[in-house]
Amino acid sequence: MAAIEAEPRIPHFPGGDPARIGSPAIHAERLEVRYGSKVVWKDASFEVKAGEFVALIGPNGAGKTTLFRMLLGLHYPSAGQLTVFGSPPHRGSYRIGYVPQRHTIDQETHLECDKLVRLAYPGDRWGPGGRFPPLRWGPRFRLRPEREAAARALEDVGAYELSSKPLGSLSGGELQRVFLAEALVGNPEMLLLDEPLSNLDLRRSRELVETIHGLVRSRGVTTLLVAHDINPMIKCLDKVIYIANGRVATGPPSEVLTSESLTALYGVRVEVLHDSRGNLVIVGGEDDRGKEGG
Repeated sequence: MAAIEAEPRIPHFPGGDPARIGSPAIHAERLEVRYGSKVVWKDASFEVKAGEFVALIGPNGAGKTTLFRMLLGLHYPSAGQLTVFGSPPHRGSYRIGYVPQRHTIDQETHLECDKLVRLAYPGDRWGPGGRFPPLRWGPRFRLRPEREAAARALEDVGAYELSSKPLGSLSGGELQRVFLAEALVGNPEMLLLDEPLSNLDLRRSRELVETIHGLVRSRGVTTLLVAHDINPMIKCLDKVIYIANGRVATGPPSEVLTSESLTALYGVRVEVLHDSRGNLVIVGGEDDRGKEGG
């Protein structure tokens, strides 16, 4: 009798499962952050619910990347309490996917996109019975779990056609999609994206934001995104965390991104204006460039 090939266990994407959406993903209470004797920010209390899309903005050096480091268990608060999914952050959590601010990729990098994404597959961490829905790009094949997970991640970010291309041949926008797929392949519950829109033009920035927003909604993945410019994503956001002047303000964009709120945060007069196309322009505070630094 011929042996029957067992189907690999493949992760299930809950996408909208109420058990994964709406409960606290991040809770910070009276948080203080220091580097040596320097206080970066203090007395910060905020909460991010599971399944929310959150922008993290503020001037350069305000401490946005430091918050990511704390969520990843790489830096510890000097005071207060921080929890991620109900527990203190710790290094190497497979529940968090991270795209750092800088990747060093040159034109001589011949590693194929699919292989990069497969290398990030976390192994046998999936609950029993999890299955993908049929892939849109063709009939479902019996692939090894890491191959199908990589194919799904690349497909979900609109980069499946790049699978066999070397990283060194890609544009900036294409690379960002592949790096996003790399962070997604482990089916994380949270994504931390550090300036993924930098060096992209406005059209490609909006396209990437739409892709990320689609992932937030379809996978139910909590997403925090550091950005220089709030405009490409403001219509998609659930919340803004604004860090400036050693303090933190958080809430819906309509409440945080106002002249009154930012004036109180900075302690000096700040104007929030709208240009002829409806884009926000922030004038004053510590950064007078018209768009807040990242």
